Amino acid sequence: MDKPETQVSSYLYQQLEQELRQAITQGRFLPGDRLPSIRQLCQQRGLSKATVLHAYERLEIAGLIEVRPRAGYFVSRPVPQRQLPAVGTLESKPTLVNVTEVMGDIMTQSAVFDLLPKGPQSGSPPQGVVELNRCIGRALRGQRGQQHHYYADPAGSAGLRDQLIRRYQRMGLNLPAEQITLTAGCQQALFMALMLCCDAGDVVAVESPGFFGVLQLLESLGLKVVEIPCRPETGMDMDALEQVLQQWPVKACVVTPAFSTPTGALMPAEARHRLLALASAYDLMVIEDDIYGDIGFEFRPSPLKADDREGRVILCGSASKSLSRDLRLGWICAGELQPRINHLKMVNLLSGNSFVEQGVADFIATGHYERHLRRMREQLRQQRDQLLQLLDQHWQQPCRASEPAGGLALWLELDADIDTLALYRRARQQGIIITPGALFTSQSRYRNCLRMSFDLPWDEKRRDALIRLGTLLD
Repeated sequence: MDKPETQVSSYLYQQLEQELRQAITQGRFLPGDRLPSIRQLCQQRGLSKATVLHAYERLEIAGLIEVRPRAGYFVSRPVPQRQLPAVGTLESKPTLVNVTEVMGDIMTQSAVFDLLPKGPQSGSPPQGVVELNRCIGRALRGQRGQQHHYYADPAGSAGLRDQLIRRYQRMGLNLPAEQITLTAGCQQALFMALMLCCDAGDVVAVESPGFFGVLQLLESLGLKVVEIPCRPETGMDMDALEQVLQQWPVKACVVTPAFSTPTGALMPAEARHRLLALASAYDLMVIEDDIYGDIGFEFRPSPLKADDREGRVILCGSASKSLSRDLRLGWICAGELQPRINHLKMVNLLSGNSFVEQGVADFIATGHYERHLRRMREQLRQQRDQLLQLLDQHWQQPCRASEPAGGLALWLELDADIDTLALYRRARQQGIIITPGALFTSQSRYRNCLRMSFDLPWDEKRRDALIRLGTLLD
């Protein structure tokens, strides 16, 4: 007697699932290996698409495989039971900032996101950068007459602003064209936002550990800083922020909701809504650093400003991290305060590079930017995983590490008796550059921590540098 069709189908997907499960557990497919496509299995085994999909779905639910959009099915990498860095308590008294000179040395060595000074120069640039250069080249070749004698609109190229507005619309943020101004990178955008919100001596709340560039800006503007604990998994602690707001006259809060540096934290929706509620209750301006939003591995979080109903969020963004540092191209969206931003830019910069802006506008409009991001996100995720594996395999010194779902770096916490500033000097003598934890605070904290970037491929030279750095900890 023939078996019912449903029983045959059930047997086939279970049989395929069991075969693949054994191949994975016995090591015939290794972590990170790509599995046969659905089409291949259908052709090779004479199975229906539904049967293969069902088997893959069951393996995915079991955590044995993972699906990557437009790439296929892959064997999951084992997830180590890794402890996250601790948060601890912070002194909440506002203080003036004094940024260490180590940061200047790191910048001089061109190693903010690299272990090697000035880094290996071999190889070709990514395809996205090649296409970007072509777009900028076309813009330069297209100049006419006496165009080079004239300054551009202080707000920046209308074409690029339009492309940015279209991208933000897809994220749920509707901006009028007059409410976005192009800047010389995100750092200038943050600088102008702080100038707009604060006077010398005012108090500004920041993440801790947080971006050292913000601390440098606060120092240069004579502003006082109060640090708010930042958890590696959820970002700024809203309970701690509320306590500070109750105690001190905070004028502004600088926050990176999406994949903040150095922890890579992603602020959940509940915390985002609470931050906006606190801003309203305490008459607070929120300066949003959205520089890493485009390089989330799984999805692109919407900007905090998309939920802003009172005009309290000033959005600062850039293509420096997602595209090229050489562009020095950013933007700022300040709502009704935009005319004052345009005035500040005109006083400090006059205008930007119109040909670069036109080239980037073309790069986005023709779809090159989205294709570049898809490749970059997958590469960064792989490089993050490789970094964590290298630490597990080669460092004898135990450490706690964040495991961000986007951005360019993770946060390491070493044993309490290790001083990463002293380690910086020892590593520097061996041609290795690290970013000590002390740079990410204005307080005497994080001496046993460091930021570790996965922005660049783990080639032989970088792997060797990482392994040698581990021996300096022993």
